[in-house]
Amino acid sequence: MIKGYAGKFLEIDLSSGKISETKFSDEILKDYVGGRGLATKILWDRLGSKWEQTDPLAPENLLLFLTGPLTGFFPGGRTCVSGKSPQSNGVVGSTVAGEFGVELKCAGYDGIIVAGEAEKPVYIFVKDSDVEIRDAARIWGKDAKQTVAVLTKECRELLHERFPQKGEWKEPAILYIGPAGENKVRTAVVAAKWTHAAGYGGYGAVMGSKKLKAVVVKGSGPLPEVADMEKVKQLIHTVCEEVYESELWRRWGTGSAGYSVGAKTSSEPVRNWQEEWHDEKSFGVDQFENRVWVKQYWGDFGCPTTCLKVAVVKKGKFKGAITDNPDYELQAYLGTNLGVFTPEENVFLACLIDDLGLCGIQTGNVMGFAAELFQRGILTKEDLDGLELKWGDVEAFAALAKKIAFREGVGDLLAEGTYRAALKIGEKKKRDVLQYAVQSKGIGIGAHGIRSRKDYPEIYSYACSVQGGDHTSTACLPLDDFRSELVMIFNDSAVYCYFNIFGVPRQVKFDFYKAVTGIELTQEDWVNNKAMKILQLQRIMLLLGGPDFKWNPKVHDDNPPRFYEPLPSGPYKGKSVEKAEVRKEVMRYYEAVGWDENGIPKPETLKRLGLEYAEKALDRLH
Repeated sequence: MIKGYAGKFLEIDLSSGKISETKFSDEILKDYVGGRGLATKILWDRLGSKWEQTDPLAPENLLLFLTGPLTGFFPGGRTCVSGKSPQSNGVVGSTVAGEFGVELKCAGYDGIIVAGEAEKPVYIFVKDSDVEIRDAARIWGKDAKQTVAVLTKECRELLHERFPQKGEWKEPAILYIGPAGENKVRTAVVAAKWTHAAGYGGYGAVMGSKKLKAVVVKGSGPLPEVADMEKVKQLIHTVCEEVYESELWRRWGTGSAGYSVGAKTSSEPVRNWQEEWHDEKSFGVDQFENRVWVKQYWGDFGCPTTCLKVAVVKKGKFKGAITDNPDYELQAYLGTNLGVFTPEENVFLACLIDDLGLCGIQTGNVMGFAAELFQRGILTKEDLDGLELKWGDVEAFAALAKKIAFREGVGDLLAEGTYRAALKIGEKKKRDVLQYAVQSKGIGIGAHGIRSRKDYPEIYSYACSVQGGDHTSTACLPLDDFRSELVMIFNDSAVYCYFNIFGVPRQVKFDFYKAVTGIELTQEDWVNNKAMKILQLQRIMLLLGGPDFKWNPKVHDDNPPRFYEPLPSGPYKGKSVEKAEVRKEVMRYYEAVGWDENGIPKPETLKRLGLEYAEKALDRLH
């Protein structure tokens, strides 16, 4: 068995109640590593032959909670959540911070594979080899903070009752859903703690479709053995020393960008991306720090960056709202994107979104879309159940978020996500509203625009990404560029927080992999072979799509229409991208990753990578 792995996975069928264990060969683990890569392999092997017919919200879909070999060792713990995405109909490797992955490995498992659908609400409780499916009726319907409080108390009491000799138990790790997930909202998250979330992909809806409220884990064993512990300790020190040098990152985290990305690089969503520039100094990180922060420098398991904060609204109508200080993405999508420019209002919306179990990026995207349709008179007050969705009206957006989470009125339509909502609204209103939908492959674009060309995504980054609008997984050339999704796949498969690699020499993570697993791996081999193999399978399943729609690369390997409009304000006023240039770059990317002129993986590409078994699926793509 390869070092660094617990060596077994839990399989839980909620339809039958069967709980079993499974293993994967060393060869599969070498090729697909864990997390996103292994999720892609599992989903292909088990669902690939019927991918187009598999409804992401049906019992047949799988919900995967996976660690990687570096989970618990490389500083910064995370867990990868995956399955067939109810947003893109493809595969998204969505990661969430926290101790869950570490607890799971200490319980003796590298991951949990959940199938089927329970008859009534349940949660899964794992204490080492003791695994059970428990009734969740008393927590179904509860929000994030209530869910965490109830489960923490209940499971600590359960542990004390069963293992009294252990004394007081530290709280277990919990992944859970809020009301949005229960109601199968496609922008629902799988959450951890109060404020962490695996947001891209919509896997909270998959969890809700299975009537699975939470997974609770407490491991009392050690982490798996590693190949070279002294080298691992040395590398941990190397990473930490580099991280400690980044005072700005540690002091402010990505929350430092709520002002600067708009004011300096003109690439922040403002009023549904109608603009990308603002000069609202009220939204500077110093304002958040001085007005709402109550705790600075805290982090998850083994994290030296500790970029998290706790933010509380201290006075006014939203007094008492508490959350992690909104990171850049939430500052943007629940702030500037909605015409909101004060820390207190942004914290209030972030707190509400967290409690409802919604993704701030994806739900902020769909709310901004709805607000622009109201601005343009396409959606009326009557269409919005009496809401006047004006820019900056925090209470109106809060009311809309609740409607989305509970699928009430217009919220039922918007709960389908921006792309599906645009199709339905367009059909109802007899006009094309996709021009106002800032998404790619059904997934709202991350809060980093491309028109000024001063932010990190390239003009084809979202158009070609196998994870659609995901800003953490962008297409990029050269393929070994630090921004490339082929590089990012390693972070998502080895499963650790990639914020802790900023400033660290690239070779360190491969040295880390060898020290833990004993396996030599170069960046060249990773990018050209192993990551490329994962990318091809993700691409095939994305294009197969279904059952409600599939993607046509000639149409959908493109930017949202808004990105072809010139920027209307700021220092880069008038800047945009041209379709012809984008298409040229798309074709250049196709060639680099071994896809034909139609964006379909070439048979020779699959053969080179040992994916001959996937060749027959190519006929289904034409």
